Amino acid sequence: MTGQGTVERTVQRLRWRCRRGMRELDQLLTRYLEQQYPGAAPAEQQSFAQLLDLPDPELFGYLVGRATASEEGLRHVIARIRRDPAEPA
Repeated sequence: MTGQGTVERTVQRLRWRCRRGMRELDQLLTRYLEQQYPGAAPAEQQSFAQLLDLPDPELFGYLVGRATASEEGLRHVIARIRRDPAEPA
């Protein structure tokens, strides 16, 4: 399989994992996946996948600012997800 095919499969798997029990989470995570993930550094992509392993309540707490992740990579991805898409990166 080509490298492009592998990337597409990875994105498809991540898209499925972005489907959560809360519509707000779905929207935030999917927007990041579509707009930021493709150009992100490999370490950031790994942190995003790690973020998707978290339970919904914990993830929601991070994304709305009720809690702060202890790991720097997660904090970076969370900040990018929370950033208004109209703002420059």
